Amino acid sequence: MRERCPVCQVWLEREEGYFVGAMALNIVIGEFLPVVAAVAVIVTTWPNPPWQVLQIAVPVAMGVCPVVLFPFSRTLWLALDWTFRPPTRDNRIDHPRPGRIHDAA
Repeated sequence: MRERCPVCQVWLEREEGYFVGAMALNIVIGEFLPVVAAVAVIVTTWPNPPWQVLQIAVPVAMGVCPVVLFPFSRTLWLALDWTFRPPTRDNRIDHPRPGRIHDAA
């Protein structure tokens, strides 16, 4: 992910550990989706759900979903944060982490 927006030059990571919330959001969504899908499969195929398929597919999906969804969770986190704390003119000038070497560009 780029450090700055290529259009407006705002810093995308406001502070150290900024995307920890994105990781938490990613785990919640990534683990919740396979469970909801499994419940939907069970409900639609009742009284004979495919238990063996579910026993393999759900844990595999719970391992793959967080990896696949991580870029989207970072974008969602950034959108949610910017909705409540829009970037200011100061976010375009200085890097949010003190001591960071500024780019010459």
